[in-house]
Amino acid sequence: MSHRSGFVCLVGRPNAGKSTLTNALVGHKVAITSGRPQTTRHTVRGIVHREDAQLVLVDTPGLHRPRTLLGERLNDLVRDTLTEVDVVGFCLPADQKIGPGDRYIAEQLARMTPEGRPGTPVVAIVTKADLVPKGRLAEQLMAVDRLGAWADIVPVSAQDGYQVDVLTDVLVSHLPEGPALYPEGELTDEPEQVMVAELVREAALEGVRDELPHSLAVVVDEIVPRERPTADGTPMLDVRVHLFVERDSQKAIVIGRAGARLRDVGTRARGQIEALLGARVFLDLHVKVAKDWQRDPKQLGRLGF
Repeated sequence: MSHRSGFVCLVGRPNAGKSTLTNALVGHKVAITSGRPQTTRHTVRGIVHREDAQLVLVDTPGLHRPRTLLGERLNDLVRDTLTEVDVVGFCLPADQKIGPGDRYIAEQLARMTPEGRPGTPVVAIVTKADLVPKGRLAEQLMAVDRLGAWADIVPVSAQDGYQVDVLTDVLVSHLPEGPALYPEGELTDEPEQVMVAELVREAALEGVRDELPHSLAVVVDEIVPRERPTADGTPMLDVRVHLFVERDSQKAIVIGRAGARLRDVGTRARGQIEALLGARVFLDLHVKVAKDWQRDPKQLGRLGF
């Protein structure tokens, strides 16, 4: 049996279900999820291992018409990624009509394939199929078909697993033959510090106002073993993290009254960080104001964008 391997980039407008789908395909959490648009800010590679194939998923930020320098850089990140993959998965949610954002992405994808030349295959993925009745799903599939020329169209639900295996088979069918690219059992190549920062940001985004998600950046300063173990002899890691916002009013939102909200963020994030690092963690969170960092090239660079 031949073995296939390669990279698949998931694209779509913000909040199209790309991160949730990435986690479902991998079978583990490798990308943070949120009901807020533009949660993803880095390409996250999730790795699907099969006997006959290895599928490396690249979950990108949502492609959109940018309004800030950060938005422009995120779009550049997506376009650069598209030129380096073997297959593109274009995610469109089943519960929302096709809109300007979807058409914008379809146009961008069409430009990737010059007329008369073979290009990167694009699989249209209709996500969140569990949220609509069968008739509405059929209408969305026909609308997606009219939107462009796709190698395949696959409806899925990452929440209940509907057709996730089918989608994996379809994506694998478009990969070139080749050996495994990552060792067996490896689920992502994201550095631990990036994963920790993303888990803190995910916890901080829960239940916040609309203005905050775009203005919140998280940087891990250090992850170091504590010199002395705890009283029961258990090793512990000290994890020091800074959360950056753009205004004092946003800092107050993140911290909450008497620090209650920040403590809650730490509690939610700590459990997942301990599972990721395989050790007990003392999570030290600090909130700072970096005025208008989304529009400042120097500050964007310092924050890793």
